[in-house]
Amino acid sequence: MKKLAFDEFTKKIYIKAPMEKLYWCWATSEGISSWFLKKAEYQKVDGTKRNASEKIQKGDLYVWEWHNWDGQATGEVLEANGTDNLVITFEGNNVSVSLENHESAVLLTLRQYNIPTDDESKLNVHYGCSNGWTFWLANLKAYLEHGILLNERDFDLTDIPLAGFEFVNM
Repeated sequence: MKKLAFDEFTKKIYIKAPMEKLYWCWATSEGISSWFLKKAEYQKVDGTKRNASEKIQKGDLYVWEWHNWDGQATGEVLEANGTDNLVITFEGNNVSVSLENHESAVLLTLRQYNIPTDDESKLNVHYGCSNGWTFWLANLKAYLEHGILLNERDFDLTDIPLAGFEFVNM
């Protein structure tokens, strides 16, 4: 049995949607901005901007902008097979997303790893991202299965210092 540790975590969820749609939701600017981000831009290896509906590829760089947070996240696509698996750098760690067909649903497995184990990283990355991904995966399920978004879009939470820890639908 695998033990829980502060240097990684795994989140899983079954979603009743075609695998192609789930991959689109993760691997295109258009898709990931439909349920997760305010804005996502990907830059190809040659430096040109990737089209919003075009799937990401290994070596792409990204800039993400969030709802209710003024900062940006930047990173690199480490793997993207075009169908059911991708790996990105994220806040100095790695995040993998894999998709597997199971009867009438797809099992989505998200793993964030290479997390430093100092106290600040345990709080902000392990605790913060683990909670965050739990919400965002539930949001993705709600979006694909029921056509609704659960994240806060009506109230501006950017001036609330602990909003990311206190609001469950950040």
